[in-house]
Parts: sequence; structure tokens; C-alpha cells
Amino acid sequence: MNPYYKLFTPEDSAVVFIDHQPQMTFGVANIDRATLISNVTLLAKVAKEFNVPTVLTAVETESFSGYIWPQLLDVFPGQEVVERTSMNSWDDAGFRKAVEATGRKNILMTGLWTEVCVTWPTIEMLGAGYNIYVVEDCCGATSQAAHDAALSRMVQAGAVRLTALPALLEWQRDWAKREHYNNLMGLIKEQGGAYGVGVEYAYTMVHKAPQSAIKPQVVPHKEGH
Repeated sequence: MNPYYKLFTPEDSAVVFIDHQPQMTFGVANIDRATLISNVTLLAKVAKEFNVPTVLTAVETESFSGYIWPQLLDVFPGQEVVERTSMNSWDDAGFRKAVEATGRKNILMTGLWTEVCVTWPTIEMLGAGYNIYVVEDCCGATSQAAHDAALSRMVQAGAVRLTALPALLEWQRDWAKREHYNNLMGLIKEQGGAYGVGVEYAYTMVHKAPQSAIKPQVVPHKEGH
């Protein structure tokens, strides 16, 4: 059976975060960079909520690229970051070992840049028997043309295109499953864009839940200040 005829689950998938670092971010031109950071952070937080294994990797941190975004590191405090010199993560023995250690064959792939550090390992991991889902709005490229060409190349090799929101909804799958529901909705309200606004509206106006927004505290005026 073609593996792509099945939906992935929290129990059979893992997420790879490749080179979400400042120097690489400077070159991103296909997506608003603040939106990119928000998408990646949301995917990371939901992966953690569903206990989906993750691999963090960085290239030439000290000499060129800088440290992985704090927004991403803060989601996984203390998790080891696989440090590399190779542009192709799959060339690195530490990265291969980290991916293999997840025990998962369905890999959600994210990273910078789409046309190099996402495309190259994707192609070789497909050849090694992995099913690769490229979360394209968690990837950044040096131009829209580069992003599109890279996605075409990966799809031709057998990868599947995906975006962050349907990825996390595929993990949830059924709204009758309540274990992660409230936490998932909370994360979506915080970082889910227009959908998050809709969720907040449904909670407060339809279901009459209390507003989740933190109301500003009024600091009493003091004489002499």
C-alpha cells in the first residue's frame, strides 16, 4: 500500500527542524519572516503537545549562522541540537542517528533554505525509505522562484507538500478526542492567525467562555512619580 494513502498520526511521525538560524533567516524572501517564525513555533509547540519526536539541527553556529531562534529553542529546553558542517543534513552521521532514534518513518520536514537544506536531505531520505512531508510555510527560500522550484523537485522525488495548520489538525483528527483539545485550541488562538481569531470568537461569543486575553493592570498614580 502506498504510504501516502494513509494519514500520519502522532504515534508514527516526527518533525525535523533544519537551520532556523539568523544568518539563514536574513536570506529568506519567499515569506514574511515574522510569519515564518510564528508558523515554526506553532508547529513545534503542537508537536510537543502531542509528544511527537523532534530533531533540531544547525549548521556552523559559531562561525557563520548564529544560534537557532530562541522561540524554537524555548519549546524544547535542554534538547540536544545536532551541529553540522554539511549543507545536506543527511550527510551528517549525528543527524542520521537522531532521525533513526525517533523510530518514525513519516517525517515532517521544515527548514532554511528550501532549495538546499530542505531539498537535499528530503531527496536522500526518500531514497532511504522515509515518507517526507514538506511543511512549506515552515520553510524559507531566497526567492519565490527558488521555493517553488525546490518544492517541484521534492514532489517529483516523492515528497508531499503540506502547511503547518493542516499538519497539526491531522494529529488531532477528531474533535471528540478531548485529551489535547483545550491546549491545542489555546496554541491556535495564540499563533494560528485568522483561524485563531475565529477560535477565540467561537469560544467567547458562541460558547460564552471568559475572554482569554490578559487585561492590563491599572497601576495607581503616586505623587512625585
